[in-house]
Amino acid sequence: MTFTKHTVGVVGSGSWATAMIKMLGDNRVDKSVQWWVRNKQTAEYIKTYKHNPNYLSAAQLKIPKRNIHVDVRTVIAHADIVILNTPAAFLKDALSGITPAMLSDKIIVSAIKGIVPDENQIVGDFLQQQYGIPIDKISVIGGPCHAEEVSLEKLSYLTVAARDTKVAALVASLIETRYIKTNVSDDIYGTEYAAILKNIYAVAGGICHGLGFGDNFQAVLVSNAIREMADFVNTVKPIQRDIKESAYLGDLLVTAYSQFSRNRTFGNMIGKGYRVKSAQLEMNMVAEGYYAANCIQAICNAHGIELPICHTVYRILYENQSPAEAIQSLADKLT
Repeated sequence: MTFTKHTVGVVGSGSWATAMIKMLGDNRVDKSVQWWVRNKQTAEYIKTYKHNPNYLSAAQLKIPKRNIHVDVRTVIAHADIVILNTPAAFLKDALSGITPAMLSDKIIVSAIKGIVPDENQIVGDFLQQQYGIPIDKISVIGGPCHAEEVSLEKLSYLTVAARDTKVAALVASLIETRYIKTNVSDDIYGTEYAAILKNIYAVAGGICHGLGFGDNFQAVLVSNAIREMADFVNTVKPIQRDIKESAYLGDLLVTAYSQFSRNRTFGNMIGKGYRVKSAQLEMNMVAEGYYAANCIQAICNAHGIELPICHTVYRILYENQSPAEAIQSLADKLT
């Protein structure tokens, strides 16, 4: 694969998609960027003012107005690299009307850190099964990285994973900037699963914070969480990997501790007594850890994997167990 001029299509217009447009705009590689924005009014605002009025509104977006579209088919038709950047729960709706043939000759990049709910699948598996996209044409972007810090141009790191590392290197070359450094990995499944698991652990951390647990307990929780993550990915997709690398441990840490973490915020609300639906309605963004908890629990049941923290979050969110009682029971299992 040669590093010639590419057309990149971004599907999604939330905070992470907006951050992606900023990265692509600040990147110096010769390329064209096409952007799908669902809402026509939002699209017109961005064309006029070069800012997203709903997310990361201070970030200046360097994209020609002619390249902003409300028809996703136009974006995909023009692109040879498609970056999917919607919440996982909305992915099927975003791709409504898109056929496998429309994606057949493209590199598909998932910047989605969540589970497709109805199918209960990671995005990579969903793309393979629903659209017949070969695994060698799929890439995954992982953290540790928050959209809010990208918008502030704070130095951040991203991991781009693909089975074919040439594909990963190509995608990495398109998003690297003076404030974004990239790593390349061939652990596509481990990177995607780690990005999903860390959201569940961030929910757990938020619940504990909402219940009044302190930093000492949070440190023990996170140290147990990284061991759980290692057990899971090494069982489900066993390859040689170092769980201490930033795509795994780093992404977990930033999501578990950061003020920008929507999953931690969601968990904090649950710990303070919100019902799940009430917390979801009050948040302006999707907490992917909610859907992930259900999927990971099903995978654990199928593989006989014991993940006490994930199971505790599942029982709180899906079985209505008291957060205080569930976390107290969990505390007795942590080391």
